[in-house]
Amino acid sequence: MKQFYNILKYAKPYKQFALGHIISNILYALFGALSFVALIPMLDILFEQKEKTREIVKPIYKGLSSLKDFYKDYLAYQVNLYAKDDSQKALLLVISLIIVLFLLKNIFGYLANYFMVFLRNGVVRDLRNAVYKKTVELPLSYFSEQKKGDIMSRVTNDVATLQYSMLPVLELIAREPLTIIFTIIMMLIISPQLTLFVFIFIPLSGFVISRIGKSLKRKSDRVQIEQGTILSILEETLTGLRIIKGFNAEEKFDTKFQESSARSYHFSNKLFNRQNLATPASEFLGILVISILLWYGGRLVFNDMLDGSSFIAYMGLAYNIMVPAKAISRGLYNIKQGDAAAERIQEIIDTPNPLKDKINAIEKTGFDSEITFENISFKYQDEYVLKNFSLTIPKGKTVALVGQSGSGKSTIANLITRFYDVNEGRILIDGIDIRDLTTVSLRKQLGIVTQDAILFNESIKNNLKIGNDLATDEDVIEALKIANAWEFVKDLPHGIETNIGDSGNKLSGGQKQRLSIARAVLKSPPIMVLDEATSALDTESERLVQVALENMMKNRTSIVIAHRLSTIQNADEIIVLNKGEIVEKGKHSQLITKNGVYKKLVDMQSFE
Repeated sequence: MKQFYNILKYAKPYKQFALGHIISNILYALFGALSFVALIPMLDILFEQKEKTREIVKPIYKGLSSLKDFYKDYLAYQVNLYAKDDSQKALLLVISLIIVLFLLKNIFGYLANYFMVFLRNGVVRDLRNAVYKKTVELPLSYFSEQKKGDIMSRVTNDVATLQYSMLPVLELIAREPLTIIFTIIMMLIISPQLTLFVFIFIPLSGFVISRIGKSLKRKSDRVQIEQGTILSILEETLTGLRIIKGFNAEEKFDTKFQESSARSYHFSNKLFNRQNLATPASEFLGILVISILLWYGGRLVFNDMLDGSSFIAYMGLAYNIMVPAKAISRGLYNIKQGDAAAERIQEIIDTPNPLKDKINAIEKTGFDSEITFENISFKYQDEYVLKNFSLTIPKGKTVALVGQSGSGKSTIANLITRFYDVNEGRILIDGIDIRDLTTVSLRKQLGIVTQDAILFNESIKNNLKIGNDLATDEDVIEALKIANAWEFVKDLPHGIETNIGDSGNKLSGGQKQRLSIARAVLKSPPIMVLDEATSALDTESERLVQVALENMMKNRTSIVIAHRLSTIQNADEIIVLNKGEIVEKGKHSQLITKNGVYKKLVDMQSFE
């Protein structure tokens, strides 16, 4: 139930719809109960239980104990005023009353559902948005420990499970209890003795259903986890399809998928069979109670303690109370089922974000003097990948970081962009610790070009405008020219409006990389971070991209992480890293003269 209350918090913005829903349900329940009680005078007319010779006078209210007789006599009096001694006219009047009551009941039932549509769908929308927003906000370290498919399952399948299991219970919160309350009031008025039996059914039904649903949360949780596994396998398959085919691994992945699918099949069978047990169990309990009411009520009628018309109306009310009682039992059962989904969703929402902005964080609007790495150390898990790293980069200078794989070069890019926080030391921009800045204002100062050109299934223009929504078409074209990309974009069928497909797969590697450079150019930040931007390209593409990079770095502060050393020979300073520590630094010519680690790296690449 705790998870259910967490979900209810999302209903607060829709309290006006909730109020309309509750008021409509009050009237729905009231007219629903009255419509059954209105059957009594109709039955009296049909069974001719009224003495036609008795003079009908306006009844006098004598208190709650005689409310049933007052109601019947008052209706008889009104009918008599209208119909006199015409039974058919009286019957028509009573039937008209019943029709009006049922019409009002259904009108308010529709209005209750009308308001609930906005409430329920609003909660689903806000919940899905909250999960997605938190997913985007969480640091990269969170996703290195999670399966993407499982996160996708939580945003899609788990929210859908809530939509069709837990959230429908919102409809029951007002309607069913009110229906039961009004119905019980009418039943107490008609026969307090019979009503005692009704109080047996509700707790008994609730007990049986709770026993059936006891293990439901665990079973539902297993189904949802397995659905996450299936999505993970599917996501990995689509991403790595080229490798799977190239290594003839189709059968291996097919087996892996089928095993997960078989587990999902097995868990789902157990879950749905347990679900299917709830309806017949509650229905059997209902008919059992009805049978007891027929037996006991029949005895009351035979002993003249209850008239036949009241007994028939009472049985209608008893049925009327069984429907909401079963709905409440089923709702409690659905809460059990949705609890696992809600818990998995809440787990993402409640995950703390270690990179969250400080209170009163500084909004940085520009870059003035220098970037300083002050004795920083960092580790992803147990071993430090950077140790006591210190470096100062003056504004307008280009600094290159080189070294073997695993030396900590790309980690510098992850730390300056604050994808991760340092374990020790500080990173300063203009003397301010970047942890004291708002993350948004920090990243506004940075442009990033990565080894893998990450593009989206959008037009070229929309891909470039990710960092600058206000850019005009002319700005986009100018950025493409600087990035040496306009030469191929202008020949595309729709120019900058051309859709480049999933991950930009309609383009070559060099073309994609030049677009990612153009994106950084269009953002026009004062600091550029280039993380091995040319390492995955062929020689021709590398030459074109290198020209684009040189155009982009003019008049900007640049941190270049390089694998191919030929691309950074003109850097103002080259930092050579080995196992997370600086072993050499200087200009290209100085480092060649030293005949140290850098010279060996250059010689190895020259030999290659």
